[in-house]
Amino acid sequence: MFGTNASREFQAETVNIEDLVPQDHLLRKINETNDFSFIAEKCRPLYCKDNGRPFIDPVMLFKMLLIGYLYGIRSERRLIEKIRVNIAYRWFVGLFLTNPVPHYSTFSQNRRLRFQQSTIYQEICDEIVLQAMNHGFIEGKQLFTDSTFLKANASKS
Repeated sequence: MFGTNASREFQAETVNIEDLVPQDHLLRKINETNDFSFIAEKCRPLYCKDNGRPFIDPVMLFKMLLIGYLYGIRSERRLIEKIRVNIAYRWFVGLFLTNPVPHYSTFSQNRRLRFQQSTIYQEICDEIVLQAMNHGFIEGKQLFTDSTFLKANASKS
């Protein structure tokens, strides 16, 4: 018998995002072997305890960057779009299916406002790369990112 699933009406389902990520997925293996807990402690002095804008979990921020490096996603705008639609990426960074994904400018704003005056950003990146290399997830090849600040005339009339 032939039929179609044409109905797109609202339907509620209970889904465990954990069940949607295959056991042999690279990000699951990294999550099981690498320790990301050091990130929160290293970043604690850079955050205010009782005021300011809502923060993005620094562990999430660095896990998102790691996804970009692992999968060759060099554009932060593109990275956010990929995280928005990829269940394994969402699971790895700690987002449920209905959680909003941070704005792409979160990366540059954190580099510019939070990490610019310290070496913490570089220390965290070095540790993540070292752990990934020690577990055989990445090879020691060069990767450079450019976060140069440039003034643009885009909004001037």
